Amino acid sequence: MARKIASLSPTLESILKTLGENIKLARLRRKITTTMLAERAGMTRVTLRKVEQGNSGVTFGAYASVLFCLGLEKDILLLAKDDELGRKLQDIGLTQPKHRVARNSAIK
Repeated sequence: MARKIASLSPTLESILKTLGENIKLARLRRKITTTMLAERAGMTRVTLRKVEQGNSGVTFGAYASVLFCLGLEKDILLLAKDDELGRKLQDIGLTQPKHRVARNSAIK
C-alpha cells in the first residue's frame, strides 16, 4: 500500500521544488554523482532524486542528510530564523497597556 501524502499549497510545492533544484545545483557544482551522494547520505538514488525534485513525501531528515553531505548543513539554521510576524505580534503585546483587574479588598 502506498504512503498517503498530504497535499501542499502551491506556494509550498514551489518552495520545495526550488530547494530541490538548489540541492541538485550544489551537487553538480561539486562534481558529485548521484550514486556518490546517495551513498554518503545513506539513501537510495531514488530517494536522492526525490530530494532533488523537491518531493514533499521525503522526510526532513533526508533533506538534512543531503545538505550535510554537501557541507550546507548550517543552512538549516536559517529556517524560521527571522520570525518577523512573531516579533510584530510580540511588540504589539508589549506596547499595549495591561488591564488591571480590580481586587475586592473586603474579606468575607
